[in-house]
Amino acid sequence: MSTSQHLQAAYIEARIRLGKVSETISAADLPKKLGAAPNSIGFLLQHIAEVELLFCKNVFGNSEIKVIAHTVIDQKDLGEWTDLAAIQALLAESGNSITTIIGSVPEEDWTKQITTKEFGTKSIAEAFGRIISHTAYHAGQIAMIQKYGS
Repeated sequence: MSTSQHLQAAYIEARIRLGKVSETISAADLPKKLGAAPNSIGFLLQHIAEVELLFCKNVFGNSEIKVIAHTVIDQKDLGEWTDLAAIQALLAESGNSITTIIGSVPEEDWTKQITTKEFGTKSIAEAFGRIISHTAYHAGQIAMIQKYGS
């Protein structure tokens, strides 16, 4: 297997938790928060999709990706992420975009260095670890909020 195939498989596996959680989310779950935590399930799901699309655009250089990352711009939950179908569609788009892009990265590109304000200078492979952990981290938060939040 090539590096792209290995990392594609790792991303798909890491996103399984998000898939299992998002399959059981209802529209009534979207405004749920955990205690005094600032972010709702709807915000976190939207945030995952937006950041994944930003990653495709900024790290992998896909200029066809058009995204306005409202959750990143706002930096807080304003209570607007309540359209379950729209959020699920954006999550499907972001997941499909990353999966497709990963599979097309030439072997030599994984070691290229990139610099972003979010995580400094890293190889594309190292930066890719960041998006896997970001998605999994928030998926865990969403599962906890869904189970214990109100």
